[in-house]
Amino acid sequence: MAKEKIVLAYSGGLDTSIILKWLKETYDAEIIAFTADIGQKEELDGLEEKALATGASKVYIDDLQAEFASDFIYPMFQSGALYEGQYLLGTSIARPLIAKRMVEIARAEGATMIAHGATGKGNDQVRFELGVAALAPDIKVVAPWRLDTFRDTFPGRAEMIAYAEKHGIPVTASAAKPYSTDRNLLHISYESGVLEDPWFDPSAPENKEMFLLSADPQDAPDEPEMLEIEFEKGNAIALNGEKLSPLQVMDKLNELGGKHGIGRVDMVENRFVGMKSRGVYETPGGTILFTAHRKMESLTMDREVMNLRDSLLTRYSTLVYNGFWFAPERLALQALVTESQKNVSGTVRVKLYKGNVIGAGVKSPVSLYNPDIATMEADPSQAYDQNDATGFISLNALRLKVGKGVEQNQSK
Repeated sequence: MAKEKIVLAYSGGLDTSIILKWLKETYDAEIIAFTADIGQKEELDGLEEKALATGASKVYIDDLQAEFASDFIYPMFQSGALYEGQYLLGTSIARPLIAKRMVEIARAEGATMIAHGATGKGNDQVRFELGVAALAPDIKVVAPWRLDTFRDTFPGRAEMIAYAEKHGIPVTASAAKPYSTDRNLLHISYESGVLEDPWFDPSAPENKEMFLLSADPQDAPDEPEMLEIEFEKGNAIALNGEKLSPLQVMDKLNELGGKHGIGRVDMVENRFVGMKSRGVYETPGGTILFTAHRKMESLTMDREVMNLRDSLLTRYSTLVYNGFWFAPERLALQALVTESQKNVSGTVRVKLYKGNVIGAGVKSPVSLYNPDIATMEADPSQAYDQNDATGFISLNALRLKVGKGVEQNQSK
């Protein structure tokens, strides 16, 4: 009888290496290790060999960067999503793509289970499992960190290292970094360890080595750099006149943003599971794209369409953060977002300087800005009669006057 197969989201770190071996023993199953290449760079070196040496029967390391940029990052950035006013959702938006590919591999391999190494206190467990539930409700998810038997076996890092040594698992049994990281094409996040103290200052000179994607703004070039970004229907399609794919745009913006110290965020956020957590993020290219996109919208998007879209931003951002990317309500919101972007086309010029993205001009063939109407000089178009403002103001002031009159009568 063929063994059961489990697809494991595998990073090659201590946790998922231990989990790979533990799953194989506990379930007497074949473990298919899967790593999504979504921009981790050198972190992927040697992963296949390590997974096979740990006991995986098969290893997938799939380059999903182009799909990540075009089908996940770009649609989300069209919405203007920003979680709790600061976070550009770099980790959140990667999880549904990983879940999607795991389901595809499970189907191809005949696996009935999917496993992950997310802890029972974090958001990622929810994101992975909601994604699987939406795409393949028949597939069972195994979350070892939520199993008493696993936590009893591995109450701490020391026990995991001892287990690795006993079973010859090729992991580096050194002292842990004073924080954990998660990197992809859109950002890198830092959390836990020393960062659990919200008074700890990661921007202090002695902590410069923590940041991997961006220069310290104080050390960034003393001369600003100008950049032109061309948009078509809300998507960036060219930089400085050169047509680029979404992946190429993100790569280049990351390079430029990192050079100028752009995109650092330090915040305490509200996790879906109920607790607050402190996260430090670097999102250099995403910060440039977010700012430029908003400036393009300011010239080309109808006021009431913008107000409607913006009224739904908190909802959209929360859906992405909480793992509801494949939920019907997010898909419905995305349809509205897509419609709102049909005229968001043109060119934005920005100045990159010491951590800042400064607007330096915007133009569009479908601009809603009319200088003849907006001018403080005589209006040659005769489109706006200033005398009309008298009645407009009177009508809008009526309820204020009535309300004040009632207040004054009550105080007599």
